[in-house]
Amino acid sequence: MPQQTPTHLFSYFGFVVWGDFGPITMYRSTRGKIVWFAKTWPDKPASPLQQQQRDRLTAAAAQWTALADAQRAQWELATHRGSLCMTGYNLFMHWKLTQDASAIRTLERQTRTTLLPP
Repeated sequence: MPQQTPTHLFSYFGFVVWGDFGPITMYRSTRGKIVWFAKTWPDKPASPLQQQQRDRLTAAAAQWTALADAQRAQWELATHRGSLCMTGYNLFMHWKLTQDASAIRTLERQTRTTLLPP
């Protein structure tokens, strides 16, 4: 059962807490409290569609890693110039998973960057 801490104890220690911490998962609720609960694990293997999506994410992450530093810098620059609430990596992953080239071309034009090959 989720629990909420009565004070911002973790903030006193200088931590911004969310995600997994040992056997506990934590996040900050919309009311500003830290909510924590025991980490859960899948009780059965992934379905074929889940595994397919995981493989797509893995392949896209590998493609990001394979980009030259200058190319990754262009993706980061596009997110900054476009005032997007995401990183260049997030934008790249969005493009790789959706293949929405028209949106990326529009962003290239608006931010004067080169993201996709001609």
